[in-house]
Amino acid sequence: MANSKSPEAIPVLVDRALQGDRRALSRLISRVENGGTEAWSALALIYPRTGRAQIVGVTGAPGTGKSTLVSEIAKYARRQHPEIAIGIVAVDPTSPFSGGAVLGDRIRMRDLAGDAGVFIRSMATRGSLGGLARATTDVVKVLDAAGFQLILIETVGAGQSEIDIARTAATVIVVEAPGLGDEVQAIKAGILEIADILVVNKADRDGVQSTVNALHTMLDLGKAPTSVLHHGRLLTIAAPPQVPAAERWRPPILKTIAAEGTGIAEVLDAVAQHRAYLSGHPEGQQRARVRAAIELETILREALLQQWLQRIGPVELNRAIEQVTARTIDPYSAAEQLLS
Repeated sequence: MANSKSPEAIPVLVDRALQGDRRALSRLISRVENGGTEAWSALALIYPRTGRAQIVGVTGAPGTGKSTLVSEIAKYARRQHPEIAIGIVAVDPTSPFSGGAVLGDRIRMRDLAGDAGVFIRSMATRGSLGGLARATTDVVKVLDAAGFQLILIETVGAGQSEIDIARTAATVIVVEAPGLGDEVQAIKAGILEIADILVVNKADRDGVQSTVNALHTMLDLGKAPTSVLHHGRLLTIAAPPQVPAAERWRPPILKTIAAEGTGIAEVLDAVAQHRAYLSGHPEGQQRARVRAAIELETILREALLQQWLQRIGPVELNRAIEQVTARTIDPYSAAEQLLS
């Protein structure tokens, strides 16, 4: 009985997951989500087998039909190519009671549950900003290594802070819907700047053409995907200057009625065209380099913070917190003292 309660060694778990054991895959993902040295060890083992999957992010405001669109994309892709395996990472809001994912997306995607070629994982944001859980990139790596050729990431739909998806997915689909007033909101949030494909869902509603026209106007005003903000710094991912502007990717604007499966083929065609574009243009390599730089910086930041917390100890940290709370010292000076 003791062995049954002991967690499997990471190398064994990784091997079983990569051999197609779905239960082992789920356990491995949980261990990776928990972070720490175990997660690092697992990711080091699987990393040589990553980089082959097509990673597509789906984002947009709540109510635009992202979950339905993701579900229909998965179903259509499986019908057209039954041999491919599809992974879906649905980032849900954190439950205020359990601290886990609310699992709303998994409920809405229940019609995929009977397909052995589709693996759905819901993740809690755990307070992370940007619409993605902190460990989403690592979970995507696990699915990539496990042989899933298409990985769909659906963000929580937080509106203003969805641009994190551009740091994980190679292709970003931004979903809009008529009548929600999201066109102006998208400019404020910077969502249009990270869109590789724009989808106007629920196209059977009134006002769909007005929404499409507004999006075309915004693209003409220069709201094309050119940059990614990372912790306050602007990391440019535009195609290099030697690539004429006319040759740079212009996000297509597609109309869908996801609830009826209408327009899904065109969306997948656009995804394939964008992947081909990135593989044949300098912008693709530049984007990959920016993603790698951001990931490395994030890992270093977390590792250094943990090392520092272990070194400084809780007493010193709590003393500084009390001083800042009492306003006897400003947080910048407190941080400087702690670092010294």
